[in-house]
Amino acid sequence: MEEQKDLKYYGKVHSFETLGTVDGPGIRFVIFLQGCNLKCKYCHNRDTWDINGGEYKELDEIFRRILRYKTYFKSSNGGVTVTGGEPLLQVKFLVELFKKLKQEKIHTCIDTSGMVKINDDIKEVLKLTDLVLLDIKHINDKKCKELTGVSNKNELEFARYISDKGIKMWIRQVIIPGLTDNEEDIRDLRKFIDTLKTVEKIEFLPYHTSGKYKWLELGKQYELENIREANNLDIERVKKIFEK
Repeated sequence: MEEQKDLKYYGKVHSFETLGTVDGPGIRFVIFLQGCNLKCKYCHNRDTWDINGGEYKELDEIFRRILRYKTYFKSSNGGVTVTGGEPLLQVKFLVELFKKLKQEKIHTCIDTSGMVKINDDIKEVLKLTDLVLLDIKHINDKKCKELTGVSNKNELEFARYISDKGIKMWIRQVIIPGLTDNEEDIRDLRKFIDTLKTVEKIEFLPYHTSGKYKWLELGKQYELENIREANNLDIERVKKIFEK
C-alpha cells in the first residue's frame, strides 16, 4: 500500500517541459500536473484527466530541477508555468512551490480554466501568482456545459476576482469551427473582457486534432471526430468580429 503523502509537499505530475516558449513570457519551465475536473471534448491532453495517473514528485526535487534553468529565466524574463490537467486541483502544493519561487524572484504563472470555487487556498496561491493564463472555454453557459460538462459560472467569477485583485492575465480561447466561433458569442466575449481591468493579452488558438491519438490509446471515443481543424482564415475572422 502506498505511503500517505503530505500533498503540500508532493505534486501529482504528468510531465515537465524545460524550455517552454508558448506558456507565458520568456523561456519557461512548464509543469503539467495530473488531474482535471472538466471533460472538454477537444482536449489535447486527455491522458491528464485521471487523478490516479501521473507520478508523485517531491516539492524539493521539482524545485531543484527548476533552479537549473534560472539563468534562462533571467535572460528572457521567463519563469515557471504550472498547467495540467487543472493545476488548481493541487492548490496546497502550488502554494508551497510558489512561496519558494518567490524567494528566488522567479516569475510565477498558472494556466487554468478557473473552474474552481474561490476558497482561502485559491486566494493564497493567487497572491503568489504573477500571471494567470485563463482559458475561457465558452462565454455561453449552455454551450460551455455541452463542450466541457461544466458551467462557465466559476470561471467568469474567477476572472472577475483576479481582475479586482490586480493580477495580470492573458485570456485564451480555442476556436473550434461551428462550436466557439459564433459571431454573437464572440461579441459577448468581448463585452465580458471589456469589464476586466488586468487583461494584458488575448489569444485565439486554432483547434487542432494532434491530441486525438491520446483518446484512442486510452480506448476512448474522440468527441469531435467530424469537426475540421481551424485555419488562419478562421482565426482572422474571429479577430475581426472581436475587434469591431
